Formats: sequence, C-alpha cells, structure tokens
Amino acid sequence: MKEARIEVKGRVQGVRFRNNVKRFANKLEIKGSVMNLPDGRVLIVAQGDEDKINTLMKELKENHGFSKVEDLDVNWSKLRRFSNDDFRIVREGNFFIDQLKSFGRLFRRLFGVGNEIRFENVPKHICIIPDGNRRWARFKGLEPHFGHYRAGSYTNIEMLLKEAKRVGVKCVSIWGFSTENWRRTEDEKKALFHLILGGVNRFRRFAQENEIRLKHVGRKDRLPKKLIDSLIELEKETQNYEGFIVQLCLDYGGRDEIIRAVNKILRSKVNEIDEESFAKFLDSYKVSDPDLIIRTSGEKRLSGFMPFQSAYAELYFSDVYFPDFGIRELHEAIKEYGNRQRRFGGG
Repeated sequence: MKEARIEVKGRVQGVRFRNNVKRFANKLEIKGSVMNLPDGRVLIVAQGDEDKINTLMKELKENHGFSKVEDLDVNWSKLRRFSNDDFRIVREGNFFIDQLKSFGRLFRRLFGVGNEIRFENVPKHICIIPDGNRRWARFKGLEPHFGHYRAGSYTNIEMLLKEAKRVGVKCVSIWGFSTENWRRTEDEKKALFHLILGGVNRFRRFAQENEIRLKHVGRKDRLPKKLIDSLIELEKETQNYEGFIVQLCLDYGGRDEIIRAVNKILRSKVNEIDEESFAKFLDSYKVSDPDLIIRTSGEKRLSGFMPFQSAYAELYFSDVYFPDFGIRELHEAIKEYGNRQRRFGGG
C-alpha cells in the first residue's frame, strides 16, 4: 500500500476534472483527496494499492471531457495510515467561491489574461513564516500532513518565488522547520522531511534556469542526511548567483542561531565585537536584513524568527492559512509595506 502525491499540470480547473478524479478513485477503491492549486494545477493525494494508483494516473491521461493533462509529477511514499474513509474533493471556500476561482483560472489559461501588478516601493528582502497548515487541514476534515502537502506544494512555493522576483524582490526567506518543530510526531516529521527533500530536488532545475541562489539557514547536524546532502550540493551549485536569493530556514531558531554565533566567536578568540562583526557569525551573513516579515494564519508574533536581523523589519500578519496564501495575498502584503514610512529610529 502506497501514498502518492500527484501534481497535475494542464487544463484541469473549471472542467470538472476533480469530479472525474473522485469517480475513478472510488471505482478503484482509492482513498485520499483532490484539490485545486492557485497556479492552475491540481493536487491529488492518493492512498491505496500501487497498481490501482498507477491505473488512476493512466485513466487521467485519457483527457476526459474538456480536460487536458500535460504532465503528472508524482512523489511516492510509504502509506502509514489512511487519512480519509473515502475520496474527497477539497474546495476553496463554499461551492460558489470554489467554482468562481476554478473558472477564473480556466479563463486566464485560455485567453492568457494575467495580473501584471507593479509596485513603486518593493521590499528587497521578504521573510515568510508559513503558519496554519494543520489548522487548515482540520478545517477541511483532513489529516494534519495534508495541510503540509497543500502548503508545501512545490508549484505553490515556486509561484510565490516567481512573483516576488518579478516585482523586484531580491531575497525571500521561508521558515520551513523550526528548532521547536522536533516536538511533533514522528509521522508528521517524516512527511515534512520527505516533502521538503522532494521540493529541494525539484528546485534545482528552477534555480539553475533562473540563476537563483539557495542558502540554507539553520543547523545542519540534526536533519536527515539525504536532505542535508541535497542542500549542501545545491548551495555549492548556486553560490555564484546573486540576483535573487532564496533562504530556506530548516532546523532554525533565532535563539539557537545567536547561541551558535556566540560559540563561533568564542572559538575564534575575538577580543571585541560590535554589531557589524557579530553579523558575520550569523547564518544569514552577506544577505541584507529583512524589510518585510509575513506571518500567516492570524498569529501575531515572530516566535523568535531572526531576532537580530529583524530589528527594523516591517511586520505583516495575514489571517489566511498558508495553504491558501497565494499571489493575491502576497500583493496585499507588498502594497501595505509600500504605504508605510520606515524611519529606522530617525523620528
């Protein structure tokens, strides 16, 4: 028994594609869920017999009705437990809102209508604290790790990074796993690391094609070896790209970073330290301090995120759970940032 996380690219929204997925899944006795993604793709989490899941994917490629599947990106994992008693369609809001969003994305796909918003004042460095994944899943009647699947969808992250780069942002930092997250269950941690590793491997091509530098921020001694090896390799491959930087914060905590920096200073036998020289011992050295920190899900705190670097960062708290945080919400945060006056203590 396996679990497959399938991202479907093509003309798959606004064409009853999710209904067909559910119909085929029920026929094959496959459990799980199907949901739309903000970039026009569809995410399927299929749980059951591996051969039956392969049959499901083969059936989807037949392009029933007005749908057209162009590509299937599949990430297999061991099934730990069934998350649902049946196969569910996860909607975005009520039925009317869900359909409106689906048809809107179909319209943009067919007629090439985009949302090319421009901003006069853009933060150079945006940090995102993605919160609310498990609450989103519970709200939808799903197991917690389904929230991570939706939030950590590679296409979802790539969509936000592309838009940030397009409007002129130079660095995006994303907090993927904190030092406190080790308290979570083993199943949830394994699902998270599996998801992150898959995303890092897929990010490699995107980074090289767009000359994006990846920088890992956080500890490297406790994460799974495969994940660390992949991060280190990608850091080396992209170290000469400076136009756009993505900082992935894994096993990161602000207090932990400061303590590690102090220990580095002690080992270096430096006799005197100031703010500028202290910054050299931080994980984010040579990256500009955050201009805007976004936290989702309505929580109004930083939870120790970059306490030294964020002294003059503008804070933006969104009520939207991160699985539903898309380009529109990013635009709202940047717009709010542009309306603020940053005085840096100058009165």
